[in-house]
Amino acid sequence: MQTSMRKIPVTIVTGFLGSGKTTLLRHVLAQANGLRIAVIVNEFGELGIDGEILKGCGIGCDEAGRETEGQLYELANGCLCCTVQEAFFPVMEALVERRSQIDHVLIETSGLALPKPLVQAFNWPLIKSSFTVDAVVTVVDGPAAASGQFAADPHAVDAQRLADPNLDHESPLHELFEDQLSAADLVVLNKIDLLDDAQRGAVESLIRAEVPPQVKIVAAQNGRVDLHALFGLESASEETIDTRPDHHGDADDADHHHHEFDSVMVTGAPASREAAIAALQRLVESYTIYRAKGFAALPGAPMRLVIQGVGRRFDSYFDRRWREDETPASRFVLIGEDLEQAVLQRAFDAALGEALIDAAASAVQS
Repeated sequence: MQTSMRKIPVTIVTGFLGSGKTTLLRHVLAQANGLRIAVIVNEFGELGIDGEILKGCGIGCDEAGRETEGQLYELANGCLCCTVQEAFFPVMEALVERRSQIDHVLIETSGLALPKPLVQAFNWPLIKSSFTVDAVVTVVDGPAAASGQFAADPHAVDAQRLADPNLDHESPLHELFEDQLSAADLVVLNKIDLLDDAQRGAVESLIRAEVPPQVKIVAAQNGRVDLHALFGLESASEETIDTRPDHHGDADDADHHHHEFDSVMVTGAPASREAAIAALQRLVESYTIYRAKGFAALPGAPMRLVIQGVGRRFDSYFDRRWREDETPASRFVLIGEDLEQAVLQRAFDAALGEALIDAAASAVQS
């Protein structure tokens, strides 16, 4: 087949908030070894955290750290399944124009996204003639699934269960989890280092009940999956996606509970890594926050600190130096329910102040 006529394989990475999709992409890109990969990042919220993290590992930037065009596409409008025509189609048109320069396309969906409508879009004539869905990869947060929360606050979910034992089957979170699994050609069970054998077995049974027998479950720690396990599956998912069950019916039906979620940004000046994480944990304990993710600028630190959390679990790492053309600043996106930016900003400021007092008290005692 001539190169100009080949279909470019596309891997769609889906999964709930905080499952580890961006971390998985970072590891995939680190293994690219010259493979020319275009990345589309679709986020829920006004701050492109995931796109910034990928730029931090070199995608979408030249050797000097300057942004380049044609490698990283950010769609920060919440959900590709609602905006396929308005947002996704123009990007795919641009990729068609550059098809001779692309070996593979990676799409990271929002944690709120329904994958089925996105896969169905690959049957549109222009897209179908140029692209094929090599695989839909669903990333599952092992500890969250083991606790039955799917990234929601575990105490809130337990309270809901006590009030109504059938609520799990009606919950948007539960339905979204099932729909993301039903679209999968491969499931990555992430964070297995945080599971014991019994928990891992229970989560694998939960997943297996939602996917066909031919769908493999690959275990991972911190999103580390071999590139060969993710690419080259040749699933052509667009040809079978209509036969897969889902809770949300027609792909044109965009009423799938996005009103249940809010996304707000808070800023501050944490004195330390510990202070930033403690302040974010305080917010998670006080409000219905499913996901926290952002950057911290620490005093005297030349590098940018990435902080991300699901429920009460937070992790952090320095990803790159602050550039000369940017002002170091701490900013975080919070995704959850019934969130008000002004209220959360005041709470974050107060939590950072309490962290300072606690640090001072600890210093005196020592």
